[in-house]
Amino acid sequence: MKRRAARWQGGRGGAVRAFALALLLALAAVAPAGPDSSAANAQSSTANFEGVATCAGSTCHGRSEGNGAVVRQDEIATWQAPSSASGAHSRAYSVLASRRGRQIAQTLGLGAATSAPACLGCHATYVPQSRRGARFHTSDGVGCESCHGAAEGWLQVHYEKAASHASNVRAGLVPLEDPQVRAKICLDCHYGSTDTGQFVTHSMMAAGHPRISFELDLFSSLQQHHTEDADYARRKGRSDSVRLWAVGQAEAVARATDLFARPGFGMRGMFPEFYFYDCHSCHRAITDGPARRLTFETNPGRPIPFGNAPFNDENIIMLSAVGRALAPGAGEAFGDASVEFHRAMGRDRGSAQQAAIALRERAQALSNALAARSFGSSDAYQVIAAIASQATAPRFTDYTGSVQAVMAVDTLLNALVREGRVTVGAAAAIRANINRAYAAVAAPETYRPAAFRSALASATSAIGSLR
Repeated sequence: MKRRAARWQGGRGGAVRAFALALLLALAAVAPAGPDSSAANAQSSTANFEGVATCAGSTCHGRSEGNGAVVRQDEIATWQAPSSASGAHSRAYSVLASRRGRQIAQTLGLGAATSAPACLGCHATYVPQSRRGARFHTSDGVGCESCHGAAEGWLQVHYEKAASHASNVRAGLVPLEDPQVRAKICLDCHYGSTDTGQFVTHSMMAAGHPRISFELDLFSSLQQHHTEDADYARRKGRSDSVRLWAVGQAEAVARATDLFARPGFGMRGMFPEFYFYDCHSCHRAITDGPARRLTFETNPGRPIPFGNAPFNDENIIMLSAVGRALAPGAGEAFGDASVEFHRAMGRDRGSAQQAAIALRERAQALSNALAARSFGSSDAYQVIAAIASQATAPRFTDYTGSVQAVMAVDTLLNALVREGRVTVGAAAAIRANINRAYAAVAAPETYRPAAFRSALASATSAIGSLR
């Protein structure tokens, strides 16, 4: 059964699905691993990239319908889907030639976006000429090897009768079934890395580039080209949505703090690199009149001077919740480190860098613990309760954190349905509660913190009643 088909078909609300799809269509890229994720691609660090065409034979992955005995064999057709989210990676290069792509490149003085390294690092499989095989084309966009690794070492052997998943990995195939490896690969472009063209600066966003956000389980679902059947489980094990989501949050925090602490990333001249900060805490309506309207709400998890631009803590909030629920010891240490990180942001750059390094280490420890942990039937309920708890809910003062929260609740509810803990009918009965929370984050302009917290409480209470 397809993993997507196994999900509750009530699905995620349209507002945030459209939000996530827009991110994929605009960014739509994962390029070869850089220093931040080199472990995932260590075996293929010198191998050639052979190109999408080498995977597209009708006896391989190029059929129009999925009817293969082992793999579906329609993976290329899914990757090329002209309008759905599953085809976003193949369209990544072409969006550079769109009106918006041309305008961004012109504003930044990059020349043609379709040849600008600052763009190609994430909008294509961008590798040196010396590592391109005869059938490799940058214009293919984000191809198979962006995620699965340079194919020179494993292309000819991965389908042989004697081949196993382990032998393919030894030959250079990236083990994407490992949630930590998958998260690091995705984050190279869906947050950033130190590689050329894999960091969206505030200048790029000022020129028109979409805001970056990341949720591993949701993005995995939108980009899944395979079937998780018995054969898949035998070779790679079964995926767990709660693990994917939780590890994704941990790796996102680790990546953000790692980059922030690096020289050349946290500052742009005398100003901070505002990419790391919460967009909507600053980009809110300013009105002059007799009635004061606050455009900034204090947040108990961020002990910074009132009015200071806050670090974008959407993943920090989620990881704090899952840590408290599923890894209390490591979660408490992470929570303390996150408070100290925000406090340091109100002091000076050096203090903030040191606190970011400490927070990164705590996030990585949580990632390791969550990746190695066995997940049980009550875990999703525990995390949902933690997200709505008095320890977490007051931290939903900004749009980005609230979007992550509603996506998380829906991800975890889907996991409960798929595991048979909640029936499709019962889940459908509380869909109105979930949709209220989605409606509260339908657009940054209409976001109201108190209304969202109320909607989230109703949704999580309704889910809790099904336990």
